[in-house]
Formats: sequence, structure tokens, C-alpha cells
Amino acid sequence: MAEEKEGKGFVVRDRRLFDESGAPKEETVPPEAVSPSADEPAVAAEEPSPRQEAPREEPAPADSQREEASYPEVSFASFVVSLSTTVLYHFGDIPDPVTNKTERNLPAAKQTIDILGMLQRKTTGNLDEGEKALLDSALFELRMRYVKESASR
Repeated sequence: MAEEKEGKGFVVRDRRLFDESGAPKEETVPPEAVSPSADEPAVAAEEPSPRQEAPREEPAPADSQREEASYPEVSFASFVVSLSTTVLYHFGDIPDPVTNKTERNLPAAKQTIDILGMLQRKTTGNLDEGEKALLDSALFELRMRYVKESASR
């Protein structure tokens, strides 16, 4: 399938040796046999011919790539939920997956809450209603919880 498009003073010809599936194309006229027409400017230097390579088979995905494929798509909502879960981890609600122990780290919880607050300020006017409601409610709940945790220290 040789595509030719004519424009202002130039002609585009598909000179690829392989089609979209990677199979060799059947050329009716080899590219070297095409002579420039009167509309095309003559080329002084010979054009390099494309490399002729056999199509390569894609390697099987590595384990890390398979694991990546199973993660949900990143969205603003999943980002906010992820940061909120991090705060719960720092409050000691979620155990460490390696040691299976819970640890409180209120300064880290406060820092992550502050990051969510900064995100709220920086995205003002750019969120849809659902994203805004999620961020507002998450920040309210986490801030109230931080006050409670700080008082019981």
C-alpha cells in the first residue's frame, strides 16, 4: 500500500519495507526505480536506504511489568486516597506490612496532612465537584483526627 500525497511542491511516498504487522511489503516498483517528476526537486545526494531488519519479537514482560499492569489507573481521587491511607498508617491504624507492627508517627502524619492542604490550595478552581468533595472531606476528617491524636499524646 504505497501512499502518495501531493502538497505544495513536494510528494510524500511511503518507502517503508515493512507493513504495520511487521511483515515485508510487496513492492511493485522498487524505490530506486522511481525518478523525480517535474514537480519534485532533484536530490543531489543519494538518500540512505532504510535498514533492512527482520521484525523482532517482543520479549515477554518481566515480573515487575506484570505487577504494574495490575495496579489501578492513577487518578486524582486515587492519589488523595493514597495520601489519606499514608496518614492512617502514621496514626498507627495500619500495621507495617513487613514487621506487622503498628507505630505512631504524628510529625509524619502532620506533614502528609499539610501536603493534602497544599494540594487543596493549589488546585482551587481546577477540580470537578467529586474531586473537590473527596479532598475537602478527607482533609476535614484527617485534621480532626490529628487534633484528637495530639491531645491524647
